[in-house]
Amino acid sequence: MTACRFAGVQALGAVALLLATALPLAGQTAPSGTDVFLVPLKYDGTRLGVGDPVNLTARAGYDNQPAFTSDGLALLYSMIGADGHADVCRIVLATRARSCWNTTPESEYSPAPAPRGGISVVRVERDSTQRLWAFRDDGSPELLLPGLKPVGYYAWIDADRVAAFVLGTPATLQLADLRSGIATVIASDISRSVQRMPGGSGISFQQKDGDGWLIRKLDPATGQVTTITPGLPGSDFHVWMPDGRLLMARGDELFSWHPGQTEWLLVAAFAADGLRQITRLAVSPDGSSLAFVAEDPGA
Repeated sequence: MTACRFAGVQALGAVALLLATALPLAGQTAPSGTDVFLVPLKYDGTRLGVGDPVNLTARAGYDNQPAFTSDGLALLYSMIGADGHADVCRIVLATRARSCWNTTPESEYSPAPAPRGGISVVRVERDSTQRLWAFRDDGSPELLLPGLKPVGYYAWIDADRVAAFVLGTPATLQLADLRSGIATVIASDISRSVQRMPGGSGISFQQKDGDGWLIRKLDPATGQVTTITPGLPGSDFHVWMPDGRLLMARGDELFSWHPGQTEWLLVAAFAADGLRQITRLAVSPDGSSLAFVAEDPGA
């Protein structure tokens, strides 16, 4: 068993695939040299600690955007191969067995378990349109929201509703209903981090506030938006633990926040592990593991 290490407190179902840093936005080139890492999480009632990171992908190139399957037994992520094509891959965590779905000419990013079954993805279509698609358990594709584009990131509220980061000047948070196909603009000047909150249907997102970001909550039932806390300075991606604790990363460090705190607290530093530029956090459904993306240690 990996020993748990604590930093000193400082202020500051899954699809059956056929073998389910950021999404490259319109006009941008995908970053290279990123790997997906996994670390155990442990809370002793006082402090949150992490174990040693394990590199799940360990290859040259782009491996990014991890998401746990609903049962927590596997991890989905997006991989760009030597041909520049992005495919969705799945790693079974117990065996490290990997399978990739590379049967389509389009590129797929941001995989996540879909409430109606299978996985959802942001597909970059042949004309470069970015829309939300689903791949069912039998591998058949389905366009979910034809009029919502260009989608960058998203978070499911339930089987019929999704909150999406939509590219534009400025980028907007839009609440879309699959039954009607209607999307409503909720907020503007937001970052790419859109997350489902634990214990309900709330959606959190980050909105520009001067030189920094506020983490805000959308109540999908009422459309009301409230502020949760200022984000960690220098970081634009957050994720929730099941107990309501927030995690963010900056450089090679991981930080946490929970209601009642006034500042972000240092959880762990990974400089000794050779990791840098940690981003794209994902927490397992039971809160026992954290997946994140970091620059390739060998790069």
